[in-house]
Amino acid sequence: MQSPLPQRLKSARKLAKLTQEKLSNKLGFDDRSHGTARISQYETGKHAPDFAMAKKMADALGVPVAYLYCDDERLAQLLLCAAKLEKVELEELIADLSKR
Repeated sequence: MQSPLPQRLKSARKLAKLTQEKLSNKLGFDDRSHGTARISQYETGKHAPDFAMAKKMADALGVPVAYLYCDDERLAQLLLCAAKLEKVELEELIADLSKR
């Protein structure tokens, strides 16, 4: 099974309306071309980031890191929606879903 990370990363970057170059800048890569190449390699699946880098990218893109690893489209969408909720709203949603 292939990792969902490459496609999820690309989707999250596009959702955030960032180019690979802008994402690499947000991540603090000093060498612009190296940073852009690195993002490209992550998005094509040629290389995989370690968890710390995946977390840093997720934070820069405004998505939960779990979204990058989620292998189910519906759950991935749920993660994005849940991440937008305030803490109280999220706790209410969890409580409500737990009753089912």
